[in-house]
Amino acid sequence: MHRYLRAIGFSKIKKREDLQALIDEVVKENLLKPDSQKPDLQVGNYFSFRDVTVDEQDRVYAELFLDFLQGAGICIRGEFDEESRFLYEYYFPYLRGTQVSSTEDVTVERHAEKESYAGVCDDIKVGVSLIFYLQNIIAFKRLQALGQLPITQTALILSGLSVEGTIMMPINKNEHDKRRIRKASSERNQLIAQARMGDEDAIESLTLDDMDTYTMISRKIHKTDVYSLVDTYFMPYGVECDQYSILGEIMDFHTDINRVSGEEVVVMTVECNELMLEICINREDLYGEAAVGRRFKGVVWLQGYIEYP
Repeated sequence: MHRYLRAIGFSKIKKREDLQALIDEVVKENLLKPDSQKPDLQVGNYFSFRDVTVDEQDRVYAELFLDFLQGAGICIRGEFDEESRFLYEYYFPYLRGTQVSSTEDVTVERHAEKESYAGVCDDIKVGVSLIFYLQNIIAFKRLQALGQLPITQTALILSGLSVEGTIMMPINKNEHDKRRIRKASSERNQLIAQARMGDEDAIESLTLDDMDTYTMISRKIHKTDVYSLVDTYFMPYGVECDQYSILGEIMDFHTDINRVSGEEVVVMTVECNELMLEICINREDLYGEAAVGRRFKGVVWLQGYIEYP
C-alpha cells in the first residue's frame, strides 16, 4: 500500500483486494468517458480527468485521475497496447494545489525504477533545492516528444501529503515586527541573488549574517523554547529526496470528507519560508485544531504541477 493513501482518507485500506477495487473504479470512471482531454464534473466538486500522449518510443501513455474528495484523489498511470487495452503500471495519491508557489525555472528528471519524474526548482526564498514528485508527466512527455524542451518561465504549483502533523501556536508579532521581518527577508533574497551571480561582497555579507544569527540563537536557546525563536523552516527529511520537514503559518484551511471511506481530511494552505503550498492530512493524524494564524509542523511528501504552455 502507498504510505500516503491515508492522507486522503484511506487509512483503513489494508488488503490488496480493497486497493484493487479503488484502482478499478478510477480506470472505469475515466475510460468509459468519450472526451479524453477535458475534466468532467462529477457529483458536487469531484473531478475525473485523463490525459494521453504518444512518447518518443511511439508508446501511447496515459494518466487517469479521480477525486475522492475536493481536489484530492488517486492517479493511475499506464499505457495502451496495440489493441487499445489499458495496461496498469502504478498509482499514487495526489492533492491538486490552487496557488502558484514559484516561477523559477524547473528541471525534470526521470526516476530509475519506473515511468515517474522528479522536478527540481532552486527558489531563493526557501534556501534549499526543492525536489518534488511531478503530477502532470503527460504534458512533459508530450513536449519532450515534440522536441520543445526545456521551457523556461513556467509556473509551479506545489502541494503536499502528510501522515503526521502538529498544530502549534503562533509567535506574538505586531505590525512593526512583521514589516521588519519582510524587509529583512527581501534584503536577504537580494543578497542571495547577487551571491549566485558571483558577487563576493554579497557572499561575505551572507556569511556574517549567518554567524550573527548562530551566535544570537546559541545565546537565547538556553532560556527560550526553540519554536519561539524559529518562526518557520523548510528542510529535507529522511533519505527520500521529495520529503520535507516543515513549519509554516496556516493562511487558510477547510475540512472535507472522503466520499468512499467517510474519513475526515484537513486541507491547509501554509506559508513556509514565503512559499505557499497546500497540505492534506487525515484528521486522525493531526494533533491539535487547525486555525488561521496558527502554525503547522509536520513531514510532507512534496508534489508539484508545472503549468506548461
